[in-house]
Amino acid sequence: MTVEAPTAPALSYGRLVPVTVHFDDLDALGMLHNARYPLMVERAWTDLWSGHGVRFDGDWAAAGDACNVVKELRISYDAPVTRPGDYAVHLWLERLGTTGLTYGFRFCSADGAVTYGQGTRVLVRLDPATLRPAPWSEAFRAVGRELLRPAG
Repeated sequence: MTVEAPTAPALSYGRLVPVTVHFDDLDALGMLHNARYPLMVERAWTDLWSGHGVRFDGDWAAAGDACNVVKELRISYDAPVTRPGDYAVHLWLERLGTTGLTYGFRFCSADGAVTYGQGTRVLVRLDPATLRPAPWSEAFRAVGRELLRPAG
């Protein structure tokens, strides 16, 4: 049985971030291990925001908008990744709230044309002293608005 990965429309929103699948990311059957998909998405998300000056070096008090936690993760696996190499993660925001956001993602071919897995992740920004929800900075929100998926 051959599984055909669904093709995606041309990228009209969000960002396509390159990622690399290494040989040791594959499971015993030679497919990208299911736990590696969220890891690849996290690496792409980190790369995207690092390019905008949002970094985390282990200091929660200095982390600013990087002081956030995952509230929810949903993912579906559409087709197996069966070899190491260059791929990409398509990232966008579905919702940008005061203290939380929902971003969408697709794990895809390097050109974004073939989708292997997709999902959403909900993040909540925290105050480092209280660990309670805190508002995103205006600088973060400005970049976030550029990533919003168009309605409809």
